[in-house]
Amino acid sequence: MSAGRRDGSDLILELRVQPRATSNQFSGLFGERLRVRLNAPPVDGRANAALVAFLSEAFSVPKSRIDIERGHGERNKRVRIRGGANIPPALAALIGVE
Repeated sequence: MSAGRRDGSDLILELRVQPRATSNQFSGLFGERLRVRLNAPPVDGRANAALVAFLSEAFSVPKSRIDIERGHGERNKRVRIRGGANIPPALAALIGVE
């Protein structure tokens, strides 16, 4: 298993989210998950909203095409990006998806 995979035209990401970080960024792998650091606190869904906004910008897709499928109240999350996200080359190599 890798941190990312294709499901038709969708991209599925397995993430490990670290809230209350100093900045929003991808920071390598955590086991077989892509680690994402977010500066939002894990209160009232703010970290999930920050995650969707961060992924929207990173993959150049509208927020409406990003769904948190699993892990709404946890650090481990599964996210679906619908409809052919543009994966930055450095990130593609890290997550094992082209």
